[in-house]
Amino acid sequence: MQLRTELRDQVFAERDQPIGDFAFNAKVADVFDDMVSRSVPYYQEMQRMVCELAQDFARPGTNLYDIGCSTATTLLALDRMICPTVNFIGVDNAPDMLEKAAQKIAHTDTQRPIELKVVDLHQGLHMENASVVTMLLTLQFIRPLFRERVMKMIFSGLNDQGCLLLVEKLTSEDTVFNRLFIQHYYDFKRRNGYSEIEISQKREALENVLIPYRLEENMQLLKEVGFRSAEVFFRWYNFCGIVAVK
Repeated sequence: MQLRTELRDQVFAERDQPIGDFAFNAKVADVFDDMVSRSVPYYQEMQRMVCELAQDFARPGTNLYDIGCSTATTLLALDRMICPTVNFIGVDNAPDMLEKAAQKIAHTDTQRPIELKVVDLHQGLHMENASVVTMLLTLQFIRPLFRERVMKMIFSGLNDQGCLLLVEKLTSEDTVFNRLFIQHYYDFKRRNGYSEIEISQKREALENVLIPYRLEENMQLLKEVGFRSAEVFFRWYNFCGIVAVK
């Protein structure tokens, strides 16, 4: 699975640059594949696990939605494993990311039409006939006030026995564990070539944009909207993958 692009992420490499809220703009879209592969632990393995679980639940003639599809990495990985009669719909609120996704799709040999939609989840989302919904590192960017409503819309659009594959960054109620997990996460980023300036400035940019829940909060949210079962399928310090079944 090819996850990197030729462009290396240096968005936050310039010292003392003005730091606003993080945005998935053209500058980020150009380097996003490198950014995510160097910033998310076990990203390739996580993608593989998501594809395997999606394959278990995808049904012919149904829809598969990737919410927060970014540059279509997950959709293109799924394309190789999912029945060709499953319709793929990628949803993202960032036009620059979807433009990059369309470029990547055009440069593959996929025969499956992949629909890409610009959708602001805060404004609502219509889904139907879904056997699989993937939502990788997306819920954490939705304002907490709207998360239950978004989950209800996903649940409503899923068929019985359909699944939601959710990957999130987490926080911990225990301050000791929270500090240690964040410390080890920053060590991971240093090993992947990020400087102290890059780590610090990106942390500042994300402060008011990425709001992680505790694992228990995510599980409770899934339960409250109606999912009959949910299980952790991946965990690395403050990153977690959850599969939930309707």
